Amino acid sequence: MEEIGVVLSLLAAVVVSSAFARATRLALPLVQISLGALIALSPLQTVRLDPEIFFVLFLPPLLFLDGWRIPKRELVRHRIVIVELALGLVVLTVVGLGFFIHWLIPAMPLPVAFALAAIVSPTDPVAVSAVTRRTPIPRRVRYILEGESLLNDASGLVCMRFAIAAMLTGSFSLPGAVVAFLWVAIGGLLIGASVTWGIAALRRWASARLGEDTGTEILVSLLIPFGAYLIAELLHCSGILAVVAAGVTMSLTENQESRAVTRVRRTAVWDTVQLAASGAIFVLLGEQIPEIVSGASETVRQTGQEGAWRLALYVLAIVGILALLRFAWVWTSLRLTWFRSQGVGEIRPRPGRKLVLMMSLAGVRGTVTLAGILTLPLALADGSPFPVRDLAIFLAAGVILVWLSAATLFLPSLVTRLDLPPEPMDEAAEDRLRRAAAEAAIQAIEAAQHSLAAGRADADFHADAAARIMEMYRLRIEASPDEAESTPLARRIESIERQLRIAGLRAERRAIFQAGRSGAIDEITMRKMVREVDLQEARYAGS
Repeated sequence: MEEIGVVLSLLAAVVVSSAFARATRLALPLVQISLGALIALSPLQTVRLDPEIFFVLFLPPLLFLDGWRIPKRELVRHRIVIVELALGLVVLTVVGLGFFIHWLIPAMPLPVAFALAAIVSPTDPVAVSAVTRRTPIPRRVRYILEGESLLNDASGLVCMRFAIAAMLTGSFSLPGAVVAFLWVAIGGLLIGASVTWGIAALRRWASARLGEDTGTEILVSLLIPFGAYLIAELLHCSGILAVVAAGVTMSLTENQESRAVTRVRRTAVWDTVQLAASGAIFVLLGEQIPEIVSGASETVRQTGQEGAWRLALYVLAIVGILALLRFAWVWTSLRLTWFRSQGVGEIRPRPGRKLVLMMSLAGVRGTVTLAGILTLPLALADGSPFPVRDLAIFLAAGVILVWLSAATLFLPSLVTRLDLPPEPMDEAAEDRLRRAAAEAAIQAIEAAQHSLAAGRADADFHADAAARIMEMYRLRIEASPDEAESTPLARRIESIERQLRIAGLRAERRAIFQAGRSGAIDEITMRKMVREVDLQEARYAGS
């Protein structure tokens, strides 16, 4: 029963924190972390974060969903910048920050300093998503940050494992580390893509012969990330990269013939999973803070210093060097890739300092860092305690809190008046696609009408019904601009028409609710009709 109470308290904390954040306009992750700390200080049962369980239970669905929903064209377009940040920056951080930490805290052996630098080097996809959803970061920058956070966890964790192995064994082989990294990374990507492709093929085969069941389809989509993660870890590959690859592949293998209700319900289920899992992660992080802080006296003793204030200085110094390394790398990467000249005689823009600072600050650290640092061994091979383990955990937690706080407080002011290369205009392409889709719909309706009415006495009824439906699509085509650019008048008419449709739908829903409450229709029919109206309103409200 205690386990059930813990789960319910976590979900309740997520609900309360969301409502409090909306009411106070505070950053949701900080509210959830604070609430988790209050729960830890209260008589309520708390959770001791088990890194293995954390990696298996929380990360797969969230990383899978991020990989599923991130635009693939943007990943390909910015692949060079993303790889530079996800791999090159991690290696630079491990080396540069590792030597700095060892110089700052001589009591921390160099391999342990490298391990700490490795685990604080990757940005956290959950934290990045939480910050970018709240702050109106330009789309191009957001996609780069999300792509980086999806890929750099594996490189950071692999570097940490090698540093710990060097501490335990006293030896390190660079060629062996490179080969192991390639196996971990490439193997994880191949496993994740293969799992999704295989399951997608089985689903298409089963649907073609047995029909599509909405509940089964949703359940299968929920199981895919866990299957990809566990198989990859079983083969000693990166489970994180496997889950990301599975999510990216999921968007490429979706059956276009799936029922609309399946897609609508699956989206709602995954939105709920994302809300609950991401919120629980930050609440769990908050619950670990009092225990970490309680070990501060022992941490101070290990450093040979007096006064807990030195720990705060250590954290600020590490955050400062970490930010400096990221700023320098982001500036160099953008200057060499994103802002490079595309043609002869073209003026190459320079990356503005505000843009570089914003991208540097948005690379927040999160619970992946905390869960990773908690995997530090308790003892060495000879049975002696692992050196300054509590200190490393405290410093990693401090980096998370300081960086997350700075990002949520200062990012909104940085995103204003950014000097960015112009975003590609997609409105003309969208208009052409809508016109082509309407023309395809008319052709399909004509074909269906002839097929249904062939040899029937009521062929006129089919023609009338087809004419009414095709007229709607012809009006859409006539309203579409013939040129690449749409006129302001056409856009205004479209906006007015959408507002009128929404007003009518809301009035229709009120009438349905009134009929249901008065007993004119039964509750099942009322819910069915309300859902139909809701789906139509969602379509027009989101367009």
